Amino acid sequence: MSRLQYKWTVLTVTTVGVLMAGLDSRIIIVGLPQVASALRADAEQAIWFTQSYVIGTTIALLLIGRITDIVGRVKIYESGFAIFTVGSALTSLAQGPTQVILFRGIQGLGAAILFTNSIAMIVDATPKNELGFALGTNQIAFRLGGMAGLTVSGIILSFLDWRALFYINVPIGIFGTIWAHLRLKEIASVERNAPIDWIGFVVFTTSITSFFLALTFAVYGIAELTTVRVLLLITAISIVTFIAYERRQEYPLLDLNLLRIREFTGGVIAQLLNAIAWGAVLLLLSLYFQLVRDLSPFDSGIRIVPFDITFLFFGAVSGKLSDRFGHLPFTTSGLALTSVSLYLFSTVDVFAPYSLIIVYMMLLGAGIGLFVSPNMSSIMGSVPAQRRGIASALRATFFNVGFTISLNLAVLIMTFTVPYAIVTNIISSTNPILISEADRMLFAEGLKNTYLWLAALNVAAIPPSVLRKRKIKKDSPQRQILSLHFK
Repeated sequence: MSRLQYKWTVLTVTTVGVLMAGLDSRIIIVGLPQVASALRADAEQAIWFTQSYVIGTTIALLLIGRITDIVGRVKIYESGFAIFTVGSALTSLAQGPTQVILFRGIQGLGAAILFTNSIAMIVDATPKNELGFALGTNQIAFRLGGMAGLTVSGIILSFLDWRALFYINVPIGIFGTIWAHLRLKEIASVERNAPIDWIGFVVFTTSITSFFLALTFAVYGIAELTTVRVLLLITAISIVTFIAYERRQEYPLLDLNLLRIREFTGGVIAQLLNAIAWGAVLLLLSLYFQLVRDLSPFDSGIRIVPFDITFLFFGAVSGKLSDRFGHLPFTTSGLALTSVSLYLFSTVDVFAPYSLIIVYMMLLGAGIGLFVSPNMSSIMGSVPAQRRGIASALRATFFNVGFTISLNLAVLIMTFTVPYAIVTNIISSTNPILISEADRMLFAEGLKNTYLWLAALNVAAIPPSVLRKRKIKKDSPQRQILSLHFK
C-alpha cells in the first residue's frame, strides 16, 4: 500500500470512529428527559448521564496519549473501538440511573481512545500542506454523527424504548473494530520501552476528578459548601504537585516543554475558552424547543440541524483554505462570528420566530466551522512528531474540561434568574403541558442571560488565538533549539 493510499485508509477508518462517537455524544441530548423519566432519575442524575461520559473521556486522555507515543497508535485505537462498543451495550442494559452513569463512563473511555488516536494518526499519515483538509474532514464526520444523533434519537424515541439509543452503536462498533484491525498499520515515531508515569497519572486523575465533582456539587447543590471547598483544595494541591513532579521526570506523563510552543499553547487556550462558551448551547436549544416551545424530541432534533449543516460546509472550506492561507484569518473570524451569534441568542424569547433562530444557529455553525479545523491544524502542526500522541491528548483534555465547565456554568448562570427548584422541575419534566406559562417565561429569561455570559467568554478566546506566535520554519535556529527539549 502506497503512502497516498494509506493516508486515505487512515482517514476513512478514523472517520467511522468519530462518526460513531459523534452520534453517541448527541443522541442523549434530545432524549435526556425521556431517559431520566424512564429510570426515575432526578435532574442531578440526568446531568450525570452526560457528565460521566465527559469525565470518562477526560481522565484517561493523557495516559492514552502517552501510551500511544510509547507503543504506537494502531493497537490502542482498536481497543478504543472495542471498549466503546462494550460500553454502549452495557448502557442499553442498565437497570437504573447509577448503572447508566457508570456505563456511560466506560463509553467515555472508549471515546477518549478514538479521539486521541484519530487526530494523531491523521497527522502521522498526512503531509502538512494537506493537514487542515484532513482534520476538517475528520471533524465533519463527527458533526455528521452528531447531526444524525439528533434526528435518529427523535425517530427512535417515537417508536422504540430509550435503550435503542445505545445498542445501535454495537454493530457499528464491531464493524469498526474489525476494519481497523485489518487495514491499519503502525507508522508513528514512538519511544520504545520508555516507562509510563503512573504516579503522574494518579495525581492528574485526582485533580481532574475532584475538580469535576466540586463543580457539579456546587452547581446542583448536591453537597454542602464545605465538601465543595475541600474538593477544590484537593484540586489545587494535586495540580501543583502534578506540575512539580512532572518537571523532575525523565519520562513524564505530560511533557511540559509542549507549553513552550506558543502556537500550541495559544491554540489550546483559545479552544478551552471557546468550548466553555458554546459547549452547552445545543443542550440549551434542545431544552428550549422541548420544554419552552412544547415540541417533541424529534421536532427539536430536526430544528437544530441547520447548525450542523452550516458547520459542515464552513468546516470543510476553512480546513482546505487554511492549508493555503494559514489559520489566523479563519480562527479569528470564526471566534468573532461565534461571539456575535451567542449574543443574538440572548435576544431570543418565548415568542421568537423559528426563522430567526435558524439564522442565529447558522451563524453559530459558521463561526465554529471556521475556527475548529484551522485551530486544530495549527495546534497539531506545531509539535514534534514524537509528541503528537500526548499533544493530541492534551488538546482533547482542554476541550473536554471546557465542555464540562460549559454545561455546569450554564445551569449556574441560569439560577441567577430562575430558582434552582424550577430549573430542576423543568429539566426533569417530560410533559411540557405541566409547566406553567410563568415558569416558561422565567426559564426563557434565564436562557437569555446565560447566552449573554457565554458570548462574553467567547470574546476572551480571541486574544490568545490572535497573539500565538507564527509557525517557526522547519530549519530555523529556533526550531532546532526547541527540538532539543524533546530528545
